[in-house]
Amino acid sequence: MKPKSRERITEQTNPASAWLDTKSTREILRIINREDQRVAPAIRKTLPQIARAVDLAVDTIRDGGRLVYLGAGTSGRLGVLDAAECVPTYGTDRVVAVLAGAPASLTSSLEGVEDDPQLAVRDLKKIRFTRNDLLVGISASGGAPYVLGGMRYARRLGAKMVGLTCNPEAPLMALADVTIIPVVGPEVIAGSSRMKAGTAQKLVLNMLSTATMVRLGRVLSNRMINVQLTNQKLCRRAEGILKKLTGVSQAAAAKALKDSRRSLPVALLMVLKKIPRSEASRRLEEGPSVAAVLREAIEKVNQ
Repeated sequence: MKPKSRERITEQTNPASAWLDTKSTREILRIINREDQRVAPAIRKTLPQIARAVDLAVDTIRDGGRLVYLGAGTSGRLGVLDAAECVPTYGTDRVVAVLAGAPASLTSSLEGVEDDPQLAVRDLKKIRFTRNDLLVGISASGGAPYVLGGMRYARRLGAKMVGLTCNPEAPLMALADVTIIPVVGPEVIAGSSRMKAGTAQKLVLNMLSTATMVRLGRVLSNRMINVQLTNQKLCRRAEGILKKLTGVSQAAAAKALKDSRRSLPVALLMVLKKIPRSEASRRLEEGPSVAAVLREAIEKVNQ
């Protein structure tokens, strides 16, 4: 007889939330909050694996490849959220998300899409995924057929892969070069992996993309110097960064941004070096990174 397979940790019932339906509102919230406190310590244990994933992502993007998230359901939507925010925050299109059943599945649950491994292959082909890209397979259980299908395809191409799951016995471990497994335990509502598992995945993706962009020189100190000026709030933020780093007035900061054609790095270098836009753009393009060029300019001004 074959040994009985153990229930996935993401599907198990949680003794801490037994008889939840008999509790008061405040007690329900206390139980959820207590369980949520397990997430950060679980992620702390995976920092070495996250660091390896960041190093892979940095090397990939430096070599012209992309960081590609692949997932279904909540896991896939979290990938979409992280990738979408990288454009306005860091001014990069090198982080891409592939979601099973998108675009309809962004706002609605579609039956069956996460069970189709060939759909992932077709989706990756649509974005022209190659061996030069890094694939991050995201699955709370680590066994979504859609994610596994995409990872197998990436393996055939020879691409590097990262697996992100909350199941220490996840099938995707066999496919990934690096597996990140924050073990947060069973959910307050059994099987509802949008809760602790979803929170853990969101935090890991935050760390992965943020650390990658810092390493790539798209952040100066702790400021988003590559912010895209697409609305008034972001324009005000850029003006504030200009004032802080260069000491110019509000009016001068606004003029520099206008003269730079709304590029904060260009405006910063124009002010710091007192050079025209074309020269600032050239130096930024030829330098080792945006942050490195700007840091050198700031240090010379302060000498």
